[in-house]
Amino acid sequence: MEQMHKYPAKSVPPRDRTTHLGPRFWRKRGNAMSEESGERTANPVRSRAILVIEDDPPIRRALEHALADVTERVIEAETGAAGIAVAAAERPELIVLDLGLPDMAGIDVCREIRSWAPTPIVVLSARHAEAEKVALLNAGADDYVTKPFSTVEFAARARAQLRRSLTGPGLNDPTVRIGDLTVDLGRRTAARGDRAVHLTPLEWDILRTLLGHAGRTLTHQQLFDTVWHRQFGNPRQYLRVYITNLRRKIEADPTHPQIIITEPGVGYRAELPQ
Repeated sequence: MEQMHKYPAKSVPPRDRTTHLGPRFWRKRGNAMSEESGERTANPVRSRAILVIEDDPPIRRALEHALADVTERVIEAETGAAGIAVAAAERPELIVLDLGLPDMAGIDVCREIRSWAPTPIVVLSARHAEAEKVALLNAGADDYVTKPFSTVEFAARARAQLRRSLTGPGLNDPTVRIGDLTVDLGRRTAARGDRAVHLTPLEWDILRTLLGHAGRTLTHQQLFDTVWHRQFGNPRQYLRVYITNLRRKIEADPTHPQIIITEPGVGYRAELPQ
């Protein structure tokens, strides 16, 4: 049964060091992407290394457990400064970042890493304010998970980010298949079974943007700026109308969407099958 973890307030004094998991969290390198050739294997969403920037030991242990089957190696940093240094030295394929660090604001760590690395960043925090989520996503975070969290859901979100980063659509294969829906991003065609689906130019731009960042939550403003190429107007109002129409065309059940997911008060995210 999926378990929910609730954590006590942080009480352990942080130490400015990085630690590595023991042998039980390691896996053979043959299952990972080859560093030299970049070739993908049969399990493309298993990463070489994931960095966890978190100063609370119980939460780090829970994350280690959740990520054990997602990566060969989990690296830990207990402060923001140490996390930035380790990210530069180790070049992990995913970063899990807590906001409540002892030495600097998590959003500043996010901005610093994003300024020189495209590595997916998943923010972990007990703060639930929508404005803060939007600010973090605009600062470069790829996803936001609030505490308490399900370890099963967290692992799925981590895999989604790795899948987008390592095998994302639109890089080598512009065709995306979701159930009986086929979307060819290169030819700008879509079909459900044998029936063609007509999308307007703006609907195409929205869908292409979401699928190109599948697994990542895009804020209303990010989508609005990308599709409409402007920064005035009401992003939520524009997008609500177009997303509703788009769902009617591509979702099997528009009232229970499985492809375009709403992040209330924040934006939208495209989900692809595992």
